[in-house]
Amino acid sequence: MVMKKYLSLSETSEMIGKSKETLRRWDKEGILNAVREPVSNYRVYKRDDVQALFGSLFDEVTEDEVSNYIEPENEYSVLELFAGAGGLAVGMEKAGLKCIALNEIDKWACQTLRKNRPNWNVLEGNIINFDFSEYCNKVDVVTGGFPCQAFSYAGKKLGFNDARGTLFYEFARAVQEVNPLICIGENVRGLLSHEKGKTLQGMISILDEIGYKVAPFQVLKAINYRVPQKRERLILVGIRKDIKIEFAYPKPHNKIYTLADALKKGELFETDVPKSEGAKYPKHKKEILNLIPQKGYWRNLPIDLQKEYMGGSFYLGGGKTGMARRIGWDEPCLTLTCSPAQKQTERCHPDETRPFTVREYARIQTFSDEWKFMGSVAQQYKQIGNAVPVNLGQEVGYSIVNFLNQYYSLSKPK
Repeated sequence: MVMKKYLSLSETSEMIGKSKETLRRWDKEGILNAVREPVSNYRVYKRDDVQALFGSLFDEVTEDEVSNYIEPENEYSVLELFAGAGGLAVGMEKAGLKCIALNEIDKWACQTLRKNRPNWNVLEGNIINFDFSEYCNKVDVVTGGFPCQAFSYAGKKLGFNDARGTLFYEFARAVQEVNPLICIGENVRGLLSHEKGKTLQGMISILDEIGYKVAPFQVLKAINYRVPQKRERLILVGIRKDIKIEFAYPKPHNKIYTLADALKKGELFETDVPKSEGAKYPKHKKEILNLIPQKGYWRNLPIDLQKEYMGGSFYLGGGKTGMARRIGWDEPCLTLTCSPAQKQTERCHPDETRPFTVREYARIQTFSDEWKFMGSVAQQYKQIGNAVPVNLGQEVGYSIVNFLNQYYSLSKPK
């Protein structure tokens, strides 16, 4: 496979997850300089220069060469916390891991889990009220998408008890009670900068205190893992200190799937997306979005409408490219939110002036069409918008299977 020597501004922005405005500023500051492409004379970036700064994103592989698939050599079990509507759990299941119990507080999400997997042990209610000691030394993995909350810092190093009252404390308490070989936490990318990085460091120190060494954390871009959506998740991996095996993150795939791959028959799905219920735009918003072309956003409006629609945001910095945004068929969708018609995070259908329907939302998150969501349409959107994309969960699951295969292979009597 021949790799391009030069990358456009858009390609570089997409690959490293930085805005075009940031790249332009970096050019001025000398952090990453653009050059004139010899033939076209456009300002582009040398691939080698970008790779020098962000090497791990540039594994030179083709789609055929990348497969994270690995068969479990034993039956491995997972306890999932903050399970939501099951995106991560289904992904783990597809990777060959057995979910023995799931805790979730939202009643509609619990109904969704029970509807689709009657055999799953769904522990409905606030995690604070559950004791997980019955699973001690009986579960290989504890997973959980705990919310990002500020800690109260009692000293220079945050201790386990200092985190009381936060949901990460409850996650760590469950890990301590269960004593799994490995624990996996997932969160938004913003955790990296939350409280200037102190929150993440606090989490690492807490896991260290309860006997887990944190592997180098990574932000996984869903588009690199068979998900047609620009979504990012921070993965935090804790390995029990008596285990000397390193965790290997899933290798990124070379192929990027688009909205067309999500909603139409193709490699990801065997049929076009089925019809389903969906939200509608208010009259004024529909009038505005009718003026936006595919892949366009608020800057495609006439200047007077830009000012009217954006209000005070018009005069603020930043591209705000997610506002009044119509997604194109040939690109991945922007990150889905919990409410598809809210202002500032519009993801309009390419051809029709409407939000994506419930089943379209689910497809973009790589849920199968058979996975039913319970509750009102608003509750269904919320569950899907909060979920870990199924295919991303599956890829992380393969990495866990690989880790556990190594552990049990080394643990066998010689």
